[in-house]
Amino acid sequence: MKHFLSILIICWTFTGFSQFFIDGTWKGILFTEGQAYSSGSVLWLKLTASGEKIDGSTRNEVFDTDFYALKKVRGSNKGGQIHLEEFVTTKKKATTTFNFCRLKFDLHYNEITGYLEGTYTSSDCRHFTGKVILIKTHDDFSETDVPSLTHAWAKMLIDDLMKGKKAPHIRELERKNFKFTPIYFDYDEAEIRPEYHEYLKKMAAIVLDHSDLRIQVTGHTDGDGSDAYNMSLSERRAKAIKEFFVNQGLREDRVRIDFKGKRSPVAPNSTREGMQLNRRVDFAFI
Repeated sequence: MKHFLSILIICWTFTGFSQFFIDGTWKGILFTEGQAYSSGSVLWLKLTASGEKIDGSTRNEVFDTDFYALKKVRGSNKGGQIHLEEFVTTKKKATTTFNFCRLKFDLHYNEITGYLEGTYTSSDCRHFTGKVILIKTHDDFSETDVPSLTHAWAKMLIDDLMKGKKAPHIRELERKNFKFTPIYFDYDEAEIRPEYHEYLKKMAAIVLDHSDLRIQVTGHTDGDGSDAYNMSLSERRAKAIKEFFVNQGLREDRVRIDFKGKRSPVAPNSTREGMQLNRRVDFAFI
């Protein structure tokens, strides 16, 4: 009985989460199979979920024009597989040379990248198929001739996709959840140990994902030697990290270095273990 109740609670929680997550507004792009992202068009979804049932609207906009089409959509969410179908056009602004096809979508949420993605086909335009990539948004879904936003955001999304970046909210979570740990150096050395390379690459990737983020790098030494020598050694350690980050694609002005020599120990220099803990570089986002 307890096992049955546990399964019931888990299923209810998953269903409730899925419904809550699908609800709301999504924005992104759709593009024909085999073509570049920029050759596609802008797509907005406004969805309301009730159990497995989904109702809502779509708004398709032609890049850098005022042409658009509003359509009603209905569909289902079964185990995270989302099927939507446009069934009536309620408003549009187009030319005789451009046709807004009625579309069917098969979508799923990619938990790793944070994108709602999948494919589309047309029910009234032959051989019209392609892909869809969307992100969750708090921006308004316009139901008038005036779009919610200019298409600058869509061009930024395309740039992110071309660079292999994850959705903005996933990148922000990765930044917030990133755990800083010092990296350590051998005695009287400023060479980065190979076992730290992957950790440093992840840190650099997070900074690259946020245009307003920089990294603070602070070098330290143990207590052996003169103050002047250790200041120089801690500076060389910090500069070695900066060079590594620059080689990962960070501009030099996004890496700020500092060096403390032996003045900021984290452990006693009276033991071998303590000295190793002091031969380090610390990090912080700024």
